[in-house]
Amino acid sequence: MNKNVKKIAIIPARGGSKRIPRKNIKDFLGKPIIAYSIEAALRSGVFDEVMVSTDDREIADIAMRLGAKVPFFRSPEMSTDMTMTASVLIEVLNEYKKRGDNFDYCCCIYPCAPFVTPQRLKESMELLMAKGVDSLVPVVRFSYPPLRGVVIRDGKLQMMFPENYNMRSQDLELMYHDAGQFYCCKTDALMAQEKMFCENTLPLELSELEVQDIDTPEDWTVAELKYKMLHNV
Repeated sequence: MNKNVKKIAIIPARGGSKRIPRKNIKDFLGKPIIAYSIEAALRSGVFDEVMVSTDDREIADIAMRLGAKVPFFRSPEMSTDMTMTASVLIEVLNEYKKRGDNFDYCCCIYPCAPFVTPQRLKESMELLMAKGVDSLVPVVRFSYPPLRGVVIRDGKLQMMFPENYNMRSQDLELMYHDAGQFYCCKTDALMAQEKMFCENTLPLELSELEVQDIDTPEDWTVAELKYKMLHNV
């Protein structure tokens, strides 16, 4: 990996969370869940800086104890439920720029991503740089084809795409969804396009064993069970 370029890992972790209170620092199998993201970033050996963007003093203190940097706090404007992640990253990069620090590449790692590994982060950053793309997004294949999905309307079941009624699942185009773990971006592309899923984006396919969305208490339980299984905890 080219050592002449600067790379930063940004972990966005605001204090508010309605569905799972204090979600970003909630205990996950013995340590705050944000610890997994910080440790993966540090152990990857890829980044010149690993920082946490937060508006919360407790989160900041925990992050710094774990080895991340919190050189400044997130602005109130970037700390609402409606704030887009790309806007948070841009705020961070602009603040660093004011301080004389410019980064060529950035990686946004979500704080509730215990399945992220140093190896995946290293692999992803290397691919991003080698392929010359704007961004790289980890994805996972839908376990059931969405093109044969059904919806409930007026209490009745119907196909979302009725034209696929007689299509076999294996004949439909494969579809994927965002793994919701991390995003690797060329900084110039992020700043110009103001999004992490840029125009020239490379996919990195993950298996379902590496991915677990954590939005509800039930998701949390499943994630802990899956983690225990994977790591023989």
